[in-house]
Amino acid sequence: MTGAATRREDAGVPDASEPWQRLLDIEAIQQLKARYFRFMDTKEWTAFGELFTADAVMEADGTVQEDRAGILAFLPKILDGVVTTHHGHMPEITITGPDTATGIWAMFDYLTFPGDGPPKGLRGSGHYHEQYRRVDGAWRIHRLLLTRLRVEPLEGGFPTVSLDPPLTRPIERQVP
Repeated sequence: MTGAATRREDAGVPDASEPWQRLLDIEAIQQLKARYFRFMDTKEWTAFGELFTADAVMEADGTVQEDRAGILAFLPKILDGVVTTHHGHMPEITITGPDTATGIWAMFDYLTFPGDGPPKGLRGSGHYHEQYRRVDGAWRIHRLLLTRLRVEPLEGGFPTVSLDPPLTRPIERQVP
């Protein structure tokens, strides 16, 4: 055993080179993403925020939110009152370092916005491209990019959603 390995073990840091540790890390990231979908759909915003690093970036549907506080200031404005169903499938997770990983998830979402008349909303499918970091022993989402392949309106059409404040910076496409 090398001195570096001993120091990492003494510090309580898992050795990501061990096959069993890689599997445990992949499972932990899958559990992280399962909580992401559940907390978003149940609107548990405080718990949802804990899934992200403090400096996380979320890019989805033409908007970019920077840092955990920005994400939590934005999403409830858009999604509170909206009935959402999110599914993630077929994860491709790669452990890239002792405390870093990337993942691609096939996704499906179904959103129904409040209002009278035929339901407004969408059904969408695509992929989440993500980067993860282990922070204080727990995996967190560091960067999230949602790319949509298909978006279908519900019977009442797409909802009208105003961004307040409006998008103020250009979107930078960075797929991990």
